Amino acid sequence: MPELTIRKITAQDRPDWDRMFTAYLTFYETSRPKELYDCSFARLLSGEDNEFKGLIALKDGQAIGFTHYLYHRHMWSVENTSYLQDLYVDPEIRGTGAGRALIEAVHDEATKAGASGVYWLTQDFNETARKLYDRVGQLTPFIRYNKPIG
Repeated sequence: MPELTIRKITAQDRPDWDRMFTAYLTFYETSRPKELYDCSFARLLSGEDNEFKGLIALKDGQAIGFTHYLYHRHMWSVENTSYLQDLYVDPEIRGTGAGRALIEAVHDEATKAGASGVYWLTQDFNETARKLYDRVGQLTPFIRYNKPIG
């Protein structure tokens, strides 16, 4: 059985992260300029308290997935909460437990940080991910709205 390792993203992970982030954006039928990649990766490495953090999943030493998350204040809790913004696993690895392991790793980090919980969003058509999310989390009745600036 191949070994799965999850650890914090480091500067040496940039080529693998670029590949997977591109695939993640492609799944959502979008792309972003190189400057966003540079900015986002720098955020992951910053170490700032209220900045994004990242974990990478490795199977037999090969990068196969990532997650990005951050902590923020919540008006209904004294403790911060954790927002899991992005979760990606290479398509050929999906269904092997890597996605669940990444979610659990974020949950473990949030527990260590004293957060009140972890939450995330997904699109309604993302049936594969929703099957996992239904097993590891609780579906809420909230509906999200956006109002772009500009």
